[in-house]
Amino acid sequence: MTKAWLSLVVLAGGALLVYLLAPVLTPFLAAALFAYLGNPLVNRLEARKLPRGVSASLVFGLFLFIVLLTLLILIPLLERQITTFLGKLPGYFTWMQETALPWLRERLGLEETVLDINTLQEILRQHWQKAGGIASSVLGSVSNSGFTFLSWLANLVLIPLVTFYLLRDWNVLLTRIHELLPRQIEPTAVTLARESDEVLSAFLRGQLSVMLALSVIYTTGLWLMGLDLALLIGLTAGLLSFVPYLGFAIGIVAAGIAALVQFHDLLHLLPVLAVFGIGQLMESFWLTPHLIGKRIGLHPVAVIFAVMAGGQLFGFLGVLLALPAAAVIMVLLRHVRERYLSSALYDRIPPR
Repeated sequence: MTKAWLSLVVLAGGALLVYLLAPVLTPFLAAALFAYLGNPLVNRLEARKLPRGVSASLVFGLFLFIVLLTLLILIPLLERQITTFLGKLPGYFTWMQETALPWLRERLGLEETVLDINTLQEILRQHWQKAGGIASSVLGSVSNSGFTFLSWLANLVLIPLVTFYLLRDWNVLLTRIHELLPRQIEPTAVTLARESDEVLSAFLRGQLSVMLALSVIYTTGLWLMGLDLALLIGLTAGLLSFVPYLGFAIGIVAAGIAALVQFHDLLHLLPVLAVFGIGQLMESFWLTPHLIGKRIGLHPVAVIFAVMAGGQLFGFLGVLLALPAAAVIMVLLRHVRERYLSSALYDRIPPR
């Protein structure tokens, strides 16, 4: 009983420490994620007789090249898309005022004062043109807060630096942790760690692949139908797909509204439905089974709860930690269930 209470105290203290240090831990968590994803490739290069430091440097350089290339390609495209979106915002408000709201009022009996579109449109006209573009807006906000700029710069430097050192010393760190385990629990701890690693690797690498594939599918489909905001909506819907049906719901609503405003007819809703329908079918019947498989076993309700609970408790850090933590907790609960089913408590026959 004393060991159990001690374990609970340690877990509670660790959770409290994570909660207090959440803003500081975010860059280290991001670096650990990159290192975890890159460690198998480093191990493969090391198995080919390359020194660990050289292998880590090659993988780190590959990561850096992919990130920089993605940013160089996506940032100008996204900036043009957001500029297009801002330019179309008055049209969206006009469509809502002249088409959407009258339709809703007619069928739902809403009063005209429920939403004052004219007021929102006037606020938009007064403020959105003052931004002067995305880059100048960001630079202006950064210049107004020196501490925010320094924090952002520190994180920008810390993440690649910590990633490289973790890639280089990952196996050494695991060996040190292994050596510190009490010998009595060492076999169980190693088994649980191995199962957790299998679940996490399947989930992280598979889910990232699914998100990227859906982003490409949605963006390509919306681009082929001629939607101006194809990249912005497709990328957002794909990246939000880690929460079941969230990316699909947000994407189909946003694309539907954008299509109605741009083309002014209901027929263009059909290709929107087709694009997202094809994306969902591919995710359900091919992407998720092949890229993630059934080893995760997280129910969609559990995924949604984990993300919401993580965000509520730890903010953005909690959202990043939610699903990996839920996957590990699932492994632990599976182990507890197996222990319970093989225990005398489960086999005990109640007295008559």
